[in-house]
Amino acid sequence: MSTNFPLRKIIHVDMDAFYASVEQLDNPELKGKAIAVGGGGKRGVISAASYEARKFGVKSAMSGSLAIKLCPHLIFVKTNFERYTEISKKIRKIFHDYTDLVEPLSLDEAYLDVTVNKKGNPSASKIAEEIRTRILEEVGLTASAGISINKFIAKVASDYNKPNGQKTVNPEEVLEFLEQLDIRKFYGVGKVTAEKMYQKGIFTGLDLKNKSLEYLDKNFGKSGRYYYHIVRGIQNSEVKPDRIRKSLAAERTFSENLSSEIFMLEKLKHIADEVSRRLLKSKVAGKTVTLKIKYSDFTLQTRSKTLPYYISDKDVILEIAQQLLYQETLNNSVRLLGISMSSLNTEKKEKPQPTASVSVQLKFEF
Repeated sequence: MSTNFPLRKIIHVDMDAFYASVEQLDNPELKGKAIAVGGGGKRGVISAASYEARKFGVKSAMSGSLAIKLCPHLIFVKTNFERYTEISKKIRKIFHDYTDLVEPLSLDEAYLDVTVNKKGNPSASKIAEEIRTRILEEVGLTASAGISINKFIAKVASDYNKPNGQKTVNPEEVLEFLEQLDIRKFYGVGKVTAEKMYQKGIFTGLDLKNKSLEYLDKNFGKSGRYYYHIVRGIQNSEVKPDRIRKSLAAERTFSENLSSEIFMLEKLKHIADEVSRRLLKSKVAGKTVTLKIKYSDFTLQTRSKTLPYYISDKDVILEIAQQLLYQETLNNSVRLLGISMSSLNTEKKEKPQPTASVSVQLKFEF
């Protein structure tokens, strides 16, 4: 077998417990201690946790009240996005010393295409090691990295030796690496999907690979084709320096559960204002308005409406959100409301994925 698409040298760099690590960097007395960024107060939700806190089961998106039960000595620290952004810019500057093909995913992670790089270094593994060393020396934080032939495998690999480590999956190792991988490690396979796969006897990449495209389409819908290709090492998505924003959102968690739509409308007004401000700042508009509702029992519901035209005005966004709120009866009292805009006027059609397979005979210096 051989491929009919270009092999790339892709690095995925992921900072280790970024927000928490920045706080420990700025406050030496917090080093070595279990800390949580955000999550303070009765209703707070954690944004990040230090590795010392993770040992007790504390993790992002967890309520502060649960986290403190798991780790009674947990220290809560307020978020400081201005500082995190400042540090992130320093890290990205290091990336750009090696390549201009840098695609940030968030403040703390990015893809780099170093197939052709500014250093003329043929080894993507050595470049990743050098970048991690520079981040530690110049910024004071540790990073992990994954290196392989495409973005999917590089991202999976970056989590392999965390924290402060890296993993290279060479072309001739790709198929074996994916076959042996626990299905929970596949980027794009969430908790619910993993449980569904378990019920169908799919526990590893090899189990997934043994399922036909027809089977995956039937049981996993549109995602079936994606699973069929990635387990065969097929993903030809380029590293895009100017990554196109596909959605924009704002949400609020309330100090007390809300049971009256009147109070909810007042909250939605402020959220719509924020969404509109972000749209205007980004100079984009969208057609699809989605209302996110998280109930007091933590169940989540979304309601969407797509318009035939683009909008960014706060009053129009609020009007659609109000329609969605009254679309059906609420299941319970509400702890969180959010509004997101998608189908933005920046989106472009994705190129179709090739149907080739990675050859185990390929030789490509990594």
